Amino acid sequence: MSRDPGLMVLGAIMAVVGAILKFGVSVTGNGFNINTIGVILLIAGIVIFVVGLLLTLFGGSHRSITREETHDTPGGQEHTVEQRGHTAP
Repeated sequence: MSRDPGLMVLGAIMAVVGAILKFGVSVTGNGFNINTIGVILLIAGIVIFVVGLLLTLFGGSHRSITREETHDTPGGQEHTVEQRGHTAP
């Protein structure tokens, strides 16, 4: 079963942008520090990547299909329930 790697991709992009802003940009100014924004993005990106990785590895997924049928028979009604499902670890 494929799982959505969206959180991991977002985390990786944020970490890369944060690293570029922290280590690759040297700007001096008053009030707004681009390097601090880079550190925040880098840390948040790493945390989001790890959360996405943990959800991918350990997040369970449950899909099931239930089909119910009722038939009239000479002895009365017959009710059948068929349930198929798959639970991923």
